[in-house]
Amino acid sequence: MRTLLRHDVPASIVVFLIAIPLSLGIAAASGAPLLAGLVAAVVGGIVAGALSGSPLQVSGPAAGLTVIVAGAVAELGWAGTTAVVALAGLVQIGLGVSRLGRAALALSPAVVHGMLAGIGVVIALSQVHVVLGGDPQSSAWQNLRDLPAQIAGNHGVSIGIGVLTIAILLIWPRFVKISLLPGALIAVAVATATASLAGLDIARVDLPDQPLAELTFPRWPDAPPLQVAGIVLTIALVASVESLLSAVAVDKLHNGKRADLNRELLAQGAANTVSGALGGLPVTGVIVRSSTNVAAGARTRASAVLHGCWIAVCVLLFAGLLEQIPLSALAGVLVVVGLRLVSLAQIKAYVRHRELPTYLVTAFGVVFADLLTGVALGMATAVLLMLARLARCEIHRSSPAPGRWLVVITGTLAFIGSGRVARELAAVPAGESVELELHLDYLDHGAFETIADWRDAYERGGGRVHIEEVRDSWFHRATSGRLGVNRSQPGRLPRFLGSWSQWISLNEQRRDAMATGIDEFERSVAPLVRPHLAGLAREGQRPEQLFITCADSRVVPNMITTSGPGDLFCLRNVGNIVPAYGTGDSSVGAGIEYAVDVLGVAAITVCGHSGCGAVRAMMEGAAGSATALGSWLESAGINLTGRGHEDECIAANVEQQLANLRTYPSVRRAVAEGRLELTGLYFDLAEARMYNVADGVRSPVSAL
Repeated sequence: MRTLLRHDVPASIVVFLIAIPLSLGIAAASGAPLLAGLVAAVVGGIVAGALSGSPLQVSGPAAGLTVIVAGAVAELGWAGTTAVVALAGLVQIGLGVSRLGRAALALSPAVVHGMLAGIGVVIALSQVHVVLGGDPQSSAWQNLRDLPAQIAGNHGVSIGIGVLTIAILLIWPRFVKISLLPGALIAVAVATATASLAGLDIARVDLPDQPLAELTFPRWPDAPPLQVAGIVLTIALVASVESLLSAVAVDKLHNGKRADLNRELLAQGAANTVSGALGGLPVTGVIVRSSTNVAAGARTRASAVLHGCWIAVCVLLFAGLLEQIPLSALAGVLVVVGLRLVSLAQIKAYVRHRELPTYLVTAFGVVFADLLTGVALGMATAVLLMLARLARCEIHRSSPAPGRWLVVITGTLAFIGSGRVARELAAVPAGESVELELHLDYLDHGAFETIADWRDAYERGGGRVHIEEVRDSWFHRATSGRLGVNRSQPGRLPRFLGSWSQWISLNEQRRDAMATGIDEFERSVAPLVRPHLAGLAREGQRPEQLFITCADSRVVPNMITTSGPGDLFCLRNVGNIVPAYGTGDSSVGAGIEYAVDVLGVAAITVCGHSGCGAVRAMMEGAAGSATALGSWLESAGINLTGRGHEDECIAANVEQQLANLRTYPSVRRAVAEGRLELTGLYFDLAEARMYNVADGVRSPVSAL
């Protein structure tokens, strides 16, 4: 009860104040009775709110369905349209029962947002005529064609009220941040007060004197069944997709329970069935009202239900007040709402992701054809772009040294790219040494034959060709008759993870494997990490922890911790030994003090590993022998001579080095102050798995 009174009731009032003008405006733009918009708002709040799978989502009549409803009203009449709305609700219930909630999200977001943008333009083009004192035409093209004449015509007082409404809507949010005073309500209230005080003769909202007695009930439309079915499916699918996308967006606005999309479909279907049965507009989840609900502090679905109740009370008791609202004021609200459906942020995002053509084709298709045509064109464009990306590859040809050529092919190589590959390979001079490097996600048989035929012909002409695959072994599998092998099978390691022996020929290893590796880094990896390294060079290092591990060549700290430049401050030596403070080699102590006192690391990790030669030497009595290695092993401070169970000895050595760490004053001080944590790890080379080491027990490392 406390949550209800403190959070949900105030939030419901804010949403109610926004819903009234929007519901009336959407009904007017749809060509439906104004009461239908209020009925949908009440049903969306109470029915969808009570059953919703997204507790903080608010449902009601949505601008995104305006064009569809207007077309249905023109074809079927209003009573027939309400029947279609009720049937669309039953379809949604069927989708929810079939658990197809997430399937609706398979529709490309670029198509959905392009559709909404197109609808927004259609709404704005039609309602600007109302603002100018005229009547909207039946299509966006006709509205656009007649707009110059409408602008030049005699507009009377309507334009003043409409422009006043638009101006307040645009200016109010910039200066007033009080949620109880939403811009749409203030704009309509000021426009209504101005028209009333000035005694203007202007078209106003017309509601029935007895709303309950004048509800429009469904009547089966006098139209072909296929036509009716098409409208039903269109309303059901568009309403479902818009509601589910809104639910997903609302999830990103709060930290509460995530949406159950199948339950949300059931709720939307029930609301549309009831709304259609009572003569209301179709209902969807509305992101404008939902985001306002979250921002106003709602905690439960009670807010959405209460906002519907407030609208019902307003219609029954204050209909006379609503009838003072000028229609041009509602049109001004719809012009702004429509244009806001064209989001510049979304356009920029689709430019970055190279999906702008899909967005634009859908939007223009909706504006200049119809909604279904626009969506179909958008989906076709999305599929074509996807196929183009799948078939795209990049080819780079260079000569790193006289008589040597490097050809790098990256991406997906299918038969449609074979001609380009053949041209690039044909440009390599005959009789030289060629390194053909394949970074391929896919290689089909036609492209494989192009490369294989060129290689055979080039080698017959006296040249040499070495084919190296980096990501996966498509070409080598094809040469062994296994091109169709499932890609889930292990391939070669990427070069930055593999050893030189896995990707450098034996002759090159003998000559200078280091130089070859550096060349590969500068060519393939450096362009990716250069911006990050440049930032570290400017700002200095701030590593998270000091990582002390063995010098064994098989242990690669950054790989086994999936860390990058700037994350780990490393000390490596034989046996991951930390001599006690004041004894042994001082270089380890210097590294520890620098990490703790200067870099301020939050953790120190000592990591041992399976098959450690240093620990094995200590077990065989090498510590303390008259050699540099013997002296170093003795500084570990642990006697392992004659002990069995190598893995247990490795873990014991890790724990001893943690104890040695605590002998350093800087470490003791940081641990006591709670700003430093000490950890022991054991890395199993054969399993490629890390374990915690504590109190003689090894346990798998978990991030949870």
